[in-house]
Amino acid sequence: MKVSKLAKVASIALAFGLVATTPAHAASLQGSGASFPAALIEACKAPFAAATSHSYTYASSSSGTGQSNSDKSIGDFWMSDGAYTATTKRASLIHVPLVAAPIALLHNVPNKKTIQFSAETVAKIFSGEITMWNDEAIKADNNRSTTKVVYSKNADGTLKKDSKGDPIVLRTQTVNSNIVLPAKKIQVIYRLDSSGTTENFTNYLNKSAPTVWTKAKNKVFTSSFPGNINDAKNIGRIVGASSSTGVAQLAGKTPYSITYAEVNYAVANNLKIANLINPAGSSVAADSTGVGAFLASASQDANGWLTYDFATKEKGAYPLGIVSYLLADTSYPDKAQAAAVKEYAKFILSPACSGTVGAKLGFSVIDGDLLKKSLAQVAKIG
Repeated sequence: MKVSKLAKVASIALAFGLVATTPAHAASLQGSGASFPAALIEACKAPFAAATSHSYTYASSSSGTGQSNSDKSIGDFWMSDGAYTATTKRASLIHVPLVAAPIALLHNVPNKKTIQFSAETVAKIFSGEITMWNDEAIKADNNRSTTKVVYSKNADGTLKKDSKGDPIVLRTQTVNSNIVLPAKKIQVIYRLDSSGTTENFTNYLNKSAPTVWTKAKNKVFTSSFPGNINDAKNIGRIVGASSSTGVAQLAGKTPYSITYAEVNYAVANNLKIANLINPAGSSVAADSTGVGAFLASASQDANGWLTYDFATKEKGAYPLGIVSYLLADTSYPDKAQAAAVKEYAKFILSPACSGTVGAKLGFSVIDGDLLKKSLAQVAKIG
């Protein structure tokens, strides 16, 4: 790492209240849980160590594992893509919205143009109602006029917002889509394991297309599936794989497949990323800008939990933007470890991680009022 970059990291660390010199206690933290934020957490190890002299390891698996490990106090911090509300949750455990990013629809269709879907079409594909790529609903989504939105941004790439906290639109333009899709069967791939990604994805389906996806969200895809997933018409066509890595790898090997995972799995597995048509009629890419616009409409309660507004009319909102929560304690037995967890949380939220590192990986910066609320939650760690 160049000296200039180290200096930049140190200055940002100081701005977020981190220790830029060697602390009296250089902690080694252990974390576990959701695979969704894993790429960012891994990429921020070195700059975190440079800024604080602390270190950490992170075992990426699933939100369910992170929640279970938090119950047993295995490690020092845990990540979950959904709010943890089980009766086994310790009263001293808090939620910190820590990492923001899109859930992407990844597909293996040989098409140079960007495919786009409405929420109802996505729900029909994953419920097994739509089985062919040239289905009339998919044709309609991809042969229509939509809006493309360009937002005004700050120097650091974050969205400029008005006095109400709404993103400021720089300009909009009408885009006419015209895509011919193949007469091929759709191969649907879902997450087998208990997953916060699945919980958020099924929540989007249920809230955005409730007449199609009639069951409530669930961390287990088969428990939220609105029909009989073992019906003869679904056997061999709707299949599962464990973890984000597993679904992306299987999709990469399966022509004409579709799945849901983090955007960074697309390139490694030769998959394409679809746009979503939001309630405002815009075709929005799965990127940090769309996520930032979507999260601007979210509300947060005293627990730190977010409620997403899937009906938002924000023009550039990507409606599958989610937050991954840090689960941390307010009463750690080792206060030095607690202080290090607090520094870890601040660093992940800082521009040195979520901005400088995260933007390259498709993650979004948590800023504005949401950042203030996240930092207020971080202050409770102890």
